[in-house]
Amino acid sequence: MRSHCGGQRYAYNWGLARVKANLEQRQAERSYGLASDELTPSLSWSAYGLRKDWNRVKHEVAPWWGENSKEAYASGLANLARALKNWNDSRNGKSKGRKVGFGRFKGKRAVLSCRFTTGSFGLADTDRRHVQLPRIGTVRTHESTRKLARHVERGAARIRSATVSHRQGRWFVSFSVEIERTDPAPTRPGAKVGVDLGVKSLAVLSTGERVPNPKHLEVALRELRRLQRQAARRSGPDKRTNQKPSQRWRKAQARIARLHTAVANARRDGLHKLTTRLVRTYEAIVIEDLNVNVDTARRRLRTHF
Repeated sequence: MRSHCGGQRYAYNWGLARVKANLEQRQAERSYGLASDELTPSLSWSAYGLRKDWNRVKHEVAPWWGENSKEAYASGLANLARALKNWNDSRNGKSKGRKVGFGRFKGKRAVLSCRFTTGSFGLADTDRRHVQLPRIGTVRTHESTRKLARHVERGAARIRSATVSHRQGRWFVSFSVEIERTDPAPTRPGAKVGVDLGVKSLAVLSTGERVPNPKHLEVALRELRRLQRQAARRSGPDKRTNQKPSQRWRKAQARIARLHTAVANARRDGLHKLTTRLVRTYEAIVIEDLNVNVDTARRRLRTHF
């Protein structure tokens, strides 16, 4: 899986380097006063055009390409085509919102991910603890896939793509599913509720209910301090002396990352449970659109002065 994610990153960087070199060449030629028909032909930014160029030179630039599925490289080029289109639309004023910058090269520390849209992928036929991925084979999962399998077996769901990613020392696979389902009616039809997001409290409902903020990070601070003291006693990286980090330092950093992941997952779980309860209870939900970070900063300034 790591090899497939690396192949996607390589294809993205390869295509970005070619597009960037082509743009710089055309810009330099314009500075010399060349006419438009005399400039170097521009490269195609579409996913089809990038894949066509890749298939023409992949034996030369990446002779090892056959070790991975073709979807690894196709997904990287598709991501590049989407990024270039967003940048071009933002530059020409076709898209709203803040300006989108030009694509950046993905380093070895970037998030590992790979998307499969064709090939043999999906749920395994043997049991509900394995998934099938192209060229990788059958992989055991930590969680059961029986809920998705039941929808697929009765024809109510269709798996369109699978994305493999590596986060905080663990591998995840997520399926994009086209599913037919009917959402249950709220338990209180016609009822409305207003939700005010806060800082001290997670949310305050118009019914008078206050949803407390669990403060998961404060609970984990004692363990976090212990792990950080442990990591400080070990040999970490030093750019000035080119010192490489020790394995014990890497293991300590991995424990710290797992603790932060557990806190983030607990926060996400609480938000999911709250929003699910509100949606299944009330028919209409009204939320005030406020920037909590800005409001907090203003409140601190008023307190200070």
